[in-house]
Amino acid sequence: MQSWTTSTENDLRRLLNEWDPIGVADDAPDEYDCMLAPLLARLHSGTGPAEIEAFLRHELVDHFGIDPLGLRPDAMAARVIAWWTSAGPGSGSGGA
Repeated sequence: MQSWTTSTENDLRRLLNEWDPIGVADDAPDEYDCMLAPLLARLHSGTGPAEIEAFLRHELVDHFGIDPLGLRPDAMAARVIAWWTSAGPGSGSGGA
């Protein structure tokens, strides 16, 4: 059972679209939805920044077929973790 809300998914979607590693978020705002459930499951289970970065890097290379050089999956992982910690369901605030 998922323990996050539509609001949580929308917040994470917004973060991914701001990152927009393939540059299509304005035209296809659901392009990164394939990463929502896997990221939220990892965050909910307490996965750390290195594992989140590895997941993002894997998606860039294996799913989207792009070189992660310059896209800073490490910085995006830190941003996602910070969001989850401060405003996500794990913080007790009920989502951002």
